[in-house]
Order: sequence, then structure tokens, then C-alpha cells
Amino acid sequence: MPVAFILLVLGAYLLGSVPSAYLVAKWSRGIDIRQYGSGNVGASNVLATVSKRWSIPVTIFDIGKGALTVLVAQLLGLGAAQQVTVGIATVIGHDWPIFLRFKGGRGLFTALGVIAMLSWKLGLIVLVIAYTLAPLRQLALGATVALGSLPFLSWFLSQPLDIEARLPITLGFAALVLIALSRRLVASRTRLSESVPPVELFINRLLFDRDIRDRKAWVSQIRSEASLMEQPPG
Repeated sequence: MPVAFILLVLGAYLLGSVPSAYLVAKWSRGIDIRQYGSGNVGASNVLATVSKRWSIPVTIFDIGKGALTVLVAQLLGLGAAQQVTVGIATVIGHDWPIFLRFKGGRGLFTALGVIAMLSWKLGLIVLVIAYTLAPLRQLALGATVALGSLPFLSWFLSQPLDIEARLPITLGFAALVLIALSRRLVASRTRLSESVPPVELFINRLLFDRDIRDRKAWVSQIRSEASLMEQPPG
């Protein structure tokens, strides 16, 4: 079983590394999505710079790969700690994909697939929390709140109820939170944030997943870059 577990972790990383957002942008527009919008290799940047239609299959694939790897671990009879480790490997692959020289996305949808497969109730709760602020155009902040509450919710809602079984899941979810937030914080500065003080940049990225507080200016930059793709060369 240790060999199977190691192979599964490696396979999970490789599957997580498959950059669906990059491939869709390349096939549909002939562009490197890392050079447009937020530079994020994920469904949100596909939505902003390519189209809503193409963001749907990217979202489904990214959630699916997180869920699939955990499902395989469950079918192999692996324990909770091993299942969550496999899920984390998938998210790491998405965030730091070997196929794109370790520059990927945020991994939120992939993490959602992992969470939902480990506890569908917890996955649903996290999704509801994340989208609570969507009507106020603060989806990123909602995702931050959902991520921050994840380890605490998992401790009280995960099954079974004994501490030894809940502990690895809660610690694994805490690791997912740290991975997601660190991926936000280590991204390169954009043109709009060149003069933003480090502390302010840290807060903006941590809470809002963008470099500046002004959401309209941030979205405007992404849309302007997307519109440039529509213009014929020359």
C-alpha cells in the first residue's frame, strides 16, 4: 500500500498540473493566459479574458480533478490522512504545475473538489459562504472568509466524530488554506500595483485577491487587455 500511495500522490500532482485554463485559452484564442488579465491560470481569468462559455468546462475540469484523486484514494481503501494528502498534491499541482514551469492558478476550484469528496456537506457550506458576497461583487472576499472558516468547520462537521479521525482532515484543510493564500501573496506585481506599499498590497491580496483596493480599476485593466485580443494585428 505505501507504494500505491506514493504513486497516487505523484499521479495526483501530475493530474493537478494539467492546465485546463491555459489549454483552453491557447486553443480558443491562441494566447498565453499568463500574460493577460490577472495572469492566473484558472477559470476566473478564462471568464475575464476569454469567455463565459469556455470558463464552464475549465471550472468543471478543475473541480473534477480534485474530486477524482480523492475518490481513487477512497476506492483503494486509504485512510483519511492519506486521502487528504492526495488532495493536497492535486492542488499543489494546479498551483505549481510542472507543465507550465510551476506557474499556475489559485487552485480554489480544485480544492473545492477535494473538500466536497472528503465531506460533501462541508463542501456545500463552503460554497454557500463563498458566494454570499457575490451579489455585492465581493466574491474573492467571500472565498477568503470561506477559506478562513474551513479548518474550524471541518473540526466540528467532519465525520467520524472521534478526534483521531478528524485531526488529519482538519490539518489537511488548514494546509489547503495556507496553500491558497500563499499563492495569492507570492504572485508578481502588476502594472497597477507598482506603487502600492507592501503592507497594502498584502492586505489587498489576502482579502480581495487583487493588487489594488479599487475593484473597478482592477476589472477595467483585465477587460482592456481582453479587448486587445479582439483587435486584428497591424
